[in-house]
Amino acid sequence: MKTDIQIAQEAQMLPIQEIASQLQIAPEELELYGKYKAKLSDELMERVKDNPKGKLILVTAINPTPAGEGKTTTSIGLGQAFGRLGKKAVLALREPSLGPCFGIKGGAAGGGYAQVVPMEDLNLHFTGDFHAITSANNLLAALLDNHIQQGNALGIDPRQVVWKRCLDMNDRSLRNIVVGLGSKMDGMVREDHFVITVASEIMAVLCLADDMEDLKKRLGRMIVAYSFEGKPITAEDLQATGAMAALLKDALKPNLIQTLEHTPAIVHGGPFANIAHGCNSVRATKTALKLADYVITEAGFGADLGAEKFFDIKCRMAGLQPDAVVLVATIRALKYNGGVPKTVLEQENLEALKSGIANLEKHIENLKHYGVPVVVTLNSFLTDSEAETAYVEQFCRQHGCEFALSRVWEQGGAGGIALAEKVLYTLEEKESRFHTLYEDSLGIKEKIEKIAKEIYGAAGVTYAPAASKEIRRIEELGMKEFPVCMAKTQYSLSDDPNKLGRPDGFTLQVREVYASAGAGFVVAITGAIMTMPGLPKVPAANSIDVDESGVITGLF
Repeated sequence: MKTDIQIAQEAQMLPIQEIASQLQIAPEELELYGKYKAKLSDELMERVKDNPKGKLILVTAINPTPAGEGKTTTSIGLGQAFGRLGKKAVLALREPSLGPCFGIKGGAAGGGYAQVVPMEDLNLHFTGDFHAITSANNLLAALLDNHIQQGNALGIDPRQVVWKRCLDMNDRSLRNIVVGLGSKMDGMVREDHFVITVASEIMAVLCLADDMEDLKKRLGRMIVAYSFEGKPITAEDLQATGAMAALLKDALKPNLIQTLEHTPAIVHGGPFANIAHGCNSVRATKTALKLADYVITEAGFGADLGAEKFFDIKCRMAGLQPDAVVLVATIRALKYNGGVPKTVLEQENLEALKSGIANLEKHIENLKHYGVPVVVTLNSFLTDSEAETAYVEQFCRQHGCEFALSRVWEQGGAGGIALAEKVLYTLEEKESRFHTLYEDSLGIKEKIEKIAKEIYGAAGVTYAPAASKEIRRIEELGMKEFPVCMAKTQYSLSDDPNKLGRPDGFTLQVREVYASAGAGFVVAITGAIMTMPGLPKVPAANSIDVDESGVITGLF
C-alpha cells in the first residue's frame, strides 16, 4: 500500500496558472511561488468583490481519537467529487503547523487519493506565512523589552507583561522561561513564556482581517502589557504597528494550490481549534465565495471546538452565512468512544458502537443549535461491517440528517460522489437558518457558561480566582461584548481528555482568561490545555529524511 507522500510525489500537477484559469483568474492576478504555488493578488480580490456569492459548506467532525476521522481528507475528496459532477467548486483550507508535523500528528494535506499538492511544500515552509507571523510576533516582544530597558516611558509593569514570544514548533521547555539574565545591558530580568505560532494573537488577527487597513487596526489594538496604574499598553503605544504590518504584507494574501484531481484549493492561515479559533482566513473564504459556486471549508478538531468557533467567532465577525454542514465520523472512532481499545477496533462490535455513537449524537444536536442543515458522512474503512454501517445510517436518519458513505481516501473524488450528491440535495431542498449560539450583549461568564452547558454538556463552570479577576478587568475595559474563544482539549466534549463518549454532570474548570483585543475575542483556558505543545516520546521527526536527490520521505 502506498503512503500518502508516495501518492503525492507521483501526482501529475498542472501549472498553477491552469488551476487559476478554472476560477477565471488571469495570470497577472497571481504572484507565483514556483510552478505550483501562487498568492492571490490584492487586485484580484478587489476585482471580484461584487461577484455573486457561492454556497458555503463547513466540514467538521466528532471528537478526534487515535483511530482517526479524516476531516481534511473528506473535505478535499468532497471538492474533487464536486469537480467530477461538473460543479465549480473551490476548497478553503488552513495551512499546517510545523509543530504537529514533526510531533505526533504528521502532515495535514489530506490523505490517500484526496490530498492537496505540493504536499511536502505545504507541510513544511510553504510560502512563508507562518515565518512572517513568528517574526512579527517576536519583533513586538523585542520592542516591548527594549522599551522597558530604554527608560520605560510608558510605565510598563514587568510583572504584568502579557505578550508572549512564539515559535512554530512543539517545545515544552520554552513554556516558562526567564529573560534578561546577564549584565544590566542584557535587559530587565523577568519571567516570560512561549506559545506555538498558531496560538499567537497575530495568527488570529491575520485570519480575521479584511484587508491591510483592518490588519493594522487590529495589530495596533493588541494588548502587550499593563502599566503600574493598571492601564493596558498596546502595540500601537509601542509604535510597532507599521513594522509588523510590513512583515505581514505578503502573508496577508491567500495561497492557491491544487488537489490531486486539480480542484483549486485556497490555503491560508492556520490557528489550532483547541487553543485558538481554528479557521482559515476570512480573506480566503470571502474570496473563494466570489470565485466559485461552492466553497468547502473546514474547522479544526471536533464540532465542539472548530465548528463552534467557526459559527460564533468567524461567521459573527465576517458576516458569513453557512449553507450546510458535513459531520465526519468513522465506525472505528465511535467504537473507541464506546470503550474499545485501539488494538481491536477492526472487529465488529455493535454494542460498543451503540455506546460510542452518543458522541456523534451530541455533535448532531450541537450543530442543530445553529440552524444549519447537517449531512453525516462515515469515512469508510475496509474493516467496517455492513451491520455497523447500517446501524449508523439508521441512527442518522432518525436524527433528521442526510447520510452518505465516503471512500475518498482510496478512490479520490469518485469515492465522494455519494456525499457530494447528498450535500447538493441538502443545499437545494433544505433551508439554512443560521444564527449564533449567544448574543453579544451577554457577559463573558454568561457566554462561557452557555458554551459549556449547551455545547459541551457541562453541569456548571468553576473559575480560578485569577480568571474571575481578569474577566472583571476585561469587562471594565469595554470588551464585555467580545465573543469567547475556548481553549479546551480536543479529545473530549469535557475538559478531561479521558472522558470519552458523551460525558455529563461534569464541571468545566476555567483556569485562565485573557483578552485578544486585536483579534476581538476573549480566550478562556480550561483544564490542563497548553498553548505550547510538547513532543511525544517518539516524535514524527525521527522518521523524516531527505535523500541526495532532494526526495523527502517519512513526512506522512
